[in-house]
Amino acid sequence: SNYSVSLVGPAPWGFRLQGGKDFNVPLSISRLNDGGKAARAHVGIGDVVLTIDGISTDGMTHLEAQNKIKACTGNLNMTLQR
Repeated sequence: SNYSVSLVGPAPWGFRLQGGKDFNVPLSISRLNDGGKAARAHVGIGDVVLTIDGISTDGMTHLEAQNKIKACTGNLNMTLQR
């Protein structure tokens, strides 16, 4: 099921990404920091990242996704799929 999460800034957000178009696998959450913003927002390991700040991650490389997240300074809005 899809859900939206809004992590109130600034970084660190407390998660790591894996995957991307360049790896031929969907972008997903690979790690959470204990007590980090993502963990407190109930983000799950393995959840697929569908959008970052309203932009579809379809066709995003790993680096593009990282840069998109880094560009979110005030807060980070994502749509995820559990």
